[in-house]
Amino acid sequence: MQRELIAVAGRLGVTIATAESLTAGLVASKLAQVPGASAVLRGGIVAYATDIKGSVLGLDQSMLEHVVSEPVAAAMAAGAARVLAADIGVATTGVAGPDPLDGQPPGTVWLAAYDARNGLIKTKLLEIEGNREQIRERSANEAIALVMELLSS
Repeated sequence: MQRELIAVAGRLGVTIATAESLTAGLVASKLAQVPGASAVLRGGIVAYATDIKGSVLGLDQSMLEHVVSEPVAAAMAAGAARVLAADIGVATTGVAGPDPLDGQPPGTVWLAAYDARNGLIKTKLLEIEGNREQIRERSANEAIALVMELLSS
């Protein structure tokens, strides 16, 4: 899927930036594995700690009370696009486990893809079964798929 995304983004002439919490750079890493990614991938921000979501990505402090949420994922995606001067921002926030976070069980993940060119945003809630590695891997793959969906709309 990442090869397809890099190819499509390259053809469209759009750039991509990531803001990742539970995936901790896995989305950016998957994209960077593809030859030619440098023409598309602007960079990534690992906003694993809650305060980084505010200080680096610009999320309002009130949003940070519930970091595993659709509004936070959307704001992270928009923040990534803004901070890294990209056309598309993609974000992941959620619970990899083993313990619950923010009142959410492990496997609860919010994804967002934001198109800064037109303000379109797509979000997706995942409820993933599995261990930390499985949750993070599926979250990264689904985030890449969400960007493909955004570019297709």
